[in-house]
Amino acid sequence: MNKDKTQQRETLLFIAWAASVIAMFGSLYFSEIQKFEPCELCWYQRILMYPLVIIQVIAIIKKDYHITLYTMILSGLGALISLYHYSIQKIPFMADNAVSCGRIPCTGQYINWFGFVTIPFLALTAFVVIFICSLLLWKINKGEK
Repeated sequence: MNKDKTQQRETLLFIAWAASVIAMFGSLYFSEIQKFEPCELCWYQRILMYPLVIIQVIAIIKKDYHITLYTMILSGLGALISLYHYSIQKIPFMADNAVSCGRIPCTGQYINWFGFVTIPFLALTAFVVIFICSLLLWKINKGEK
């Protein structure tokens, strides 16, 4: 195996893992330190993000670069949920048609940095970074066969 391709694989896997770790600790910071109670959609995003941390760290340790199918599926689903969640926060038409989220409204915005950065936006960013890294890793692996 080419040394450059090995380095690319390790870098992509590390970036994806770092994004998932930052997202996980960020969500824990908001809920446990800031005491922001997660809404139902936030829980779904966590359910898809937290396993990525474990899957990717195992892949890093074992140098298993063939986990891309799993990470693309989890991050793709997470990105879709995050995009929907962000949409119901920021697009009035979507908020009017949003399904009730339970005790905590999914349209609520605990943070709104710069007028557009909300918690679902942060999750969406992490899911997209993980998906892109996984896709690039998948393409590198596909080129080896």
